[in-house]
Amino acid sequence: MTARPRRALQRILVIKLAALGDVVQAFPPFAHIRAAHPGAHITLLTTPPYAGLAAASPYFDAIETDGRPKRLGDTLAMLRRLRRARYDRVYDLQTSSRSSAYFFALWPRPPQWSGIAPFASHPHRNPARDRMHTLERQAEQLQDAGIWPGAPVRRGEAGAPDLSFMFADETPERGPAHFGLGAPYALLIPGASARRPAKRWPAERYAELAQALLDRGLQVAVLGGPAESEVGKAITRATPGAKNLAGATDYAQIAGLAARAALAVGNDTGPTHLVAAAGAPTLVLFSADSDPALCAPRGRCVEVVQEARLADLALDPVLQKARDLIAG
Repeated sequence: MTARPRRALQRILVIKLAALGDVVQAFPPFAHIRAAHPGAHITLLTTPPYAGLAAASPYFDAIETDGRPKRLGDTLAMLRRLRRARYDRVYDLQTSSRSSAYFFALWPRPPQWSGIAPFASHPHRNPARDRMHTLERQAEQLQDAGIWPGAPVRRGEAGAPDLSFMFADETPERGPAHFGLGAPYALLIPGASARRPAKRWPAERYAELAQALLDRGLQVAVLGGPAESEVGKAITRATPGAKNLAGATDYAQIAGLAARAALAVGNDTGPTHLVAAAGAPTLVLFSADSDPALCAPRGRCVEVVQEARLADLALDPVLQKARDLIAG
């Protein structure tokens, strides 16, 4: 007797809550989930800062932004909505204690689940998963879920996230001329999480780097979110020829600037992942606070400088690496 074909999965949920660098590195699995379920209705559960970035991609039919509720009532409302949706499968790319708890909250009839929650139907079983780079780890998770045969799982094998969808609708507001920049120019990214000050190279070092790049004939712009506006002001006060764009750009504009930049230098922070994936030759500064083998940005051309304490990192090695990147 011929076996009946399996019913195609119709309703898919993808969980990716934060942060920016992690969301950028989730675009390869986003693309493979869509390719594996071309006719399905796919919803992303995320948080508000990343809704626009996800919505610009071709991978989702719906985006919900209440994935990290703070109040009990909001949590219960979100879980009721997830139950009503009757998802056929969930791809938990956050793989945190919070997202795994959502699996148990959907019992006694949880959907198929790809993640690390105990009793998940499609678990990522590798006991060394926490020692893998994010890109290879997520690729292996989807390989274990049966939708990414031959996934790039060896160290360094996974390529950069494809952000070409961000350039499908070019507008003047996304280009360097909109910000008064002309080639060649460099982007500096001096921010990092306020909870991780050890990940920041001092602003005075960035100011020194900005001046050295200006002396070399490059224009210089400082990027970051509103939280970095003060450090951007400090750098541009010390280096009057540099432009402070911290808090003045959205993600699409950052990607547009990166695609044409001669150089980007940044701390281990979300916008650095974005500019690297968008194509800028990128130098990333790491302290002992994080391991580049597990989380370094990937792109067309990415180099790393690591110092146990970034306060001890002098200008010269950074400037030399920067010159090498500019020279190609």
